[in-house]
Amino acid sequence: MVMTVPRLRRDITVALVVKLSASLLRARGSTAALICSGIGVAGIIATAGVSLFPFLLPSSTHPEASLTVWDSSNSPMTLFIMLIAALVFLPAVLIYTSIALRVMRGRVHLADVERRSSHY
Repeated sequence: MVMTVPRLRRDITVALVVKLSASLLRARGSTAALICSGIGVAGIIATAGVSLFPFLLPSSTHPEASLTVWDSSNSPMTLFIMLIAALVFLPAVLIYTSIALRVMRGRVHLADVERRSSHY
């Protein structure tokens, strides 16, 4: 018996969901809650994206005026420029954020607050 590709995908997906569910049942505390919350949010967003595809902004009065994925994309040159900008600025933002968090790490105690005379 030869399995078709969609059925094989479905079987693999079911196996992964069962494995993930079993590992989440063993996990305790906030880690399991965080993972389940992330899966829930991703599922909601994916459901909206799959149900609307290829329309991004469907028009109920004039369906021919709906905005589709292909109508809303930019030229290849613009996409390349945005890729370069992301490759340059994303590491800069991540480095700045990590430095700022490292400088401000630690707990603030009441004695530290009372000792300082300047308040914002």
